Amino acid sequence: MTLWEAALLGVVQGLFMFIPVSSTSHLALTQHWLLDHGSAIPDPDSPEMILFDILVHVGTLVSIVLVMRVSLMRVTAGIITDLRYVIIGPPKRGSHRRGGLGRGQKRKIGDLHYLRLAWLGVITVGVTGVLGLVVRAFGTDVFANPAVIAVALIITGAILWWTDSAGPLWRDARHLTVWVAIGIGVAQAAALLPGLSRSGLTIAMALLLGMHRKLAAEYSFFIAIPTILSAMMVQTLDVVRDDDLTITIDAGAYAVAFVMAAGVGAVALWAVLKLLYQARFRYFSVYVVALAVIILVVQPIHL
Repeated sequence: MTLWEAALLGVVQGLFMFIPVSSTSHLALTQHWLLDHGSAIPDPDSPEMILFDILVHVGTLVSIVLVMRVSLMRVTAGIITDLRYVIIGPPKRGSHRRGGLGRGQKRKIGDLHYLRLAWLGVITVGVTGVLGLVVRAFGTDVFANPAVIAVALIITGAILWWTDSAGPLWRDARHLTVWVAIGIGVAQAAALLPGLSRSGLTIAMALLLGMHRKLAAEYSFFIAIPTILSAMMVQTLDVVRDDDLTITIDAGAYAVAFVMAAGVGAVALWAVLKLLYQARFRYFSVYVVALAVIILVVQPIHL
């Protein structure tokens, strides 16, 4: 793999990881396009190429941390504060001067909304994990053909078109329930099928359940961190145990792909958040439907 090929694949992953148009399909299509044009990259289904895909996925997690660092720090600090309250108890009189609660403020377990939010996130990731194991057991090869992917892209396009008119949006962090967490977990698991977008489906489900746009985006991308890390760990274990694994891609190519995925991903995530807040996801809808039509007409090789 040349450095420019590694850079191209990193850009594709970073760009389409957050743009709700299915990054997996775009990355696989790009790899097949390179092979069709004489590239010497490993086969997309080979253990080495799967390991490469894992690396660029981790690169896009860096993008989430970069772009959403303020919100992540706020939520992390809130969870730590809530845990401290549960474990140690309420602060003593006068401790507000050292960063504790202010005078007259009393907290109840039900007020620990950061800890509750974290628990709901665990439920979402858990639901995705359980359903993901089911999908993994049956395999996704039956879905990995051009016609089915095209249909899935059209479904994604219809969902994205609807998100711009979603409403009423009344649910804030205090109104999140276990059923909301489960619903988003189911949507995230559905995105394991080729052609369906993880970010698109989870945000759409959140909006369908009445979550405000900013909360829907933050929840979707926050749960992406443990979800993708868990999936990548499982996949990495499978790959390193594969007797057919051989490393032909040099470290420089891995580094270039990782940096490009993280950098381009940060820009893409920033743009996606702006368009989501402005209810302009229909731009992406037009794109995925056009791509589906192209796939149906051209009929490329199986992903």
